[in-house]
Amino acid sequence: MVVSRLARPAFRTLSSTPRTCAAPVRIGLPSRALKASIIPTVSSRRTYATPAGAKEVAVRDALNEALAEELESNDKVFVLGEEVAQYNGAYKVTKGLLDRFGDKRVIDSPITESGFCGLTVGAALAGLHPVCEFMTFNFAMQAIDQIINSAAKTHYMSGGIQPCNITFRGPNGFASGVAAQHSQDYSSWYGSIPGLKVVVPWSSEDAKGLLKAAIRDPNPVCVLENELLYGTAFPMSEAAQKDDFVIPFGKAKIERPGKDLTIVTLSRCVGQSLTAADQLKKDFGVEAEVINLRSIKPLDVEAIMKSVKKTGHLMAVESGFPSFGVGAEILALTMEYGFDYLNAPAVRVTGAEVPTPYAQGLENMAFPSEDLIAKYAAKLLKV
Repeated sequence: MVVSRLARPAFRTLSSTPRTCAAPVRIGLPSRALKASIIPTVSSRRTYATPAGAKEVAVRDALNEALAEELESNDKVFVLGEEVAQYNGAYKVTKGLLDRFGDKRVIDSPITESGFCGLTVGAALAGLHPVCEFMTFNFAMQAIDQIINSAAKTHYMSGGIQPCNITFRGPNGFASGVAAQHSQDYSSWYGSIPGLKVVVPWSSEDAKGLLKAAIRDPNPVCVLENELLYGTAFPMSEAAQKDDFVIPFGKAKIERPGKDLTIVTLSRCVGQSLTAADQLKKDFGVEAEVINLRSIKPLDVEAIMKSVKKTGHLMAVESGFPSFGVGAEILALTMEYGFDYLNAPAVRVTGAEVPTPYAQGLENMAFPSEDLIAKYAAKLLKV
């Protein structure tokens, strides 16, 4: 049955802050040729890098730099996961780290997420600062008990005695041509768990600053990257190129200022929203403000409310499922804290309520596009 996208908003429409105490290759996964058409457009309106001293850096290289700097500065840090050492990482994020730091600090694991995740959680409880890499967070389903019951809850259940400094990282959400079991977004899953911090980088600066903050944080942190962004280059400011650069959790970033509409988004959808905002400006003269959340838990509610107070309109954009998603939480919080600022009901644009299809045509329909975001915005603003 063919249904118009705009006619089915329920399918397309799309916290408490944690504590702050101080091998073999998976079949069909890594090396895929990604079509240029699915890589998000990099907007010329970004403001996170200044011209002086800025350079283009790919997201995977920014992550690699962050890991190298933390391994260098803290001998308690080590990296463990499938193919992170001899193979240089499934997505080459750990390239060169084995040669530089040795096999005691960069360790290949067997293909058993439950096993190596439990090992790293145990190491964190013993005082080390492990970085546990999942080849994709879809495989972390095998280790959900260790992530939630062991890592996230131990500090609370021990009465504040036992911290768990561990970083879980890897690609999350929509990939390309890998179907339902490899394309799920876990932002809302982990964001709903007390004791976990959850961050979602978009740009290279996001990737480096958030990963370094995660490794230094005494809480368990999930760093949810996006596979389609690994090869994308972004300007990195001179400040971000230094080894003391970190991005604090719970601080969203205004990637594009505006006065007519607030678009709150995350991960790959930031680039899509920036492109849609440019289209809205061109077609209707609408100035949309695009907010890059960067952090899901804790969430920068203040930044969202401040923007909504200015624009009077809100749209949440994500690639996850509509039911109980990040967009749903943003709309609920806006109703609680910013209802009087809204001039129209807030809306959300999400992935479809369906397991990710394998067929390319159906896959393209299952996730937000720049055009769909712009159309929903125009409908919201009645332009």
